Amino acid sequence: MSNRISFFDGHNDFLVRLMMAEAPRADVWRGPREKGHLDLARMREGGFAGGLFAIFVPSPAKGPRRDLASQMAASSQGVPLPPLMTHEAAQPVALKQAGLLHWMAREAPDDFAVCRSAGEIRGAMAEGKIAGVLHMEGAEPIGEDLDALYLFHEMGLRSLGPVWIRPTVFGHGVPMRFPADPDISPGLTEAGKDLVRLCNELGILIDLSHMNEAGFDDVAALSDAPLVATHSNAHKLCASPRNLTDRQLARIRETGGLVGLNFATFYLREDGKFDADMGWDELLRHADYLIEHLGEEHVGLGSDFDGCLVPKPIGDVTGVQALFGALREHGYDDALLAKLARDNWLSCLERTLGA
Repeated sequence: MSNRISFFDGHNDFLVRLMMAEAPRADVWRGPREKGHLDLARMREGGFAGGLFAIFVPSPAKGPRRDLASQMAASSQGVPLPPLMTHEAAQPVALKQAGLLHWMAREAPDDFAVCRSAGEIRGAMAEGKIAGVLHMEGAEPIGEDLDALYLFHEMGLRSLGPVWIRPTVFGHGVPMRFPADPDISPGLTEAGKDLVRLCNELGILIDLSHMNEAGFDDVAALSDAPLVATHSNAHKLCASPRNLTDRQLARIRETGGLVGLNFATFYLREDGKFDADMGWDELLRHADYLIEHLGEEHVGLGSDFDGCLVPKPIGDVTGVQALFGALREHGYDDALLAKLARDNWLSCLERTLGA
């Protein structure tokens, strides 16, 4: 595709899918595979030039697994919050996923590189390699003494969300509930505040996407880095507590931060449903709204690939070019598309991680 736009993605859960895959992991990585949203072959086809690859530790299953849609429908309180997980339980899983990211680079050295700075990201892209940056969604693998953060930083960790939906020793996330406001539960604990300070010191981006409102405000008061939500949308358009209020968007804009447009249907649709049968309208509305409230330089992509249900017109990573086509037809010119696709993310990472 001669007019294909290369892009940087603010969030995916491919490492979890790779860890849990029943097929040989080399086949899952190289692809193309029919399952999931990502593999090397489809990344190449779809213009995926780099992204934040999340370490995520699933909660232990108790009883039969139920999909999120049925759990959401079963109670007005939404999906029950999983219990707190200790770092002793979470750390081995996190180490395995960190190892998988490095294995991906060893398995395909001409196609993929683990990157630790904006300069390394730009360098990998210039060489035609996919730039992989290690992220952590939920800081359970880090103990209260924070010693493990130094180790994960050495492995390449450059982005961290203190919480997922379950509570941690660092703070509280927001539940899978709809409709709901993000003003839920207390903010950061003292350990969480120490975590923010050390992330600033080490040059680790602090991801606000799963933070509740009090935690968001705590990070904003403590951090000297741009405020970033790697994969969130506008609460005004979809009343999920995972989405950002106008006040939060204004605070992000004030700090020169960024929001990654999330492709999950239940963070896009006005009805909050887990339903992929939808067109481009919701994605376009959220993109317009985020740009209106943040400015053209502070919006990027945060797909949530391999961690969510995406609209049918996207399907998987190969459908992102169709999204760019829809945005172009909607009135976005080449300069704005380049900002949304990669330039804004690269500028934000330079301000956060260093050149």
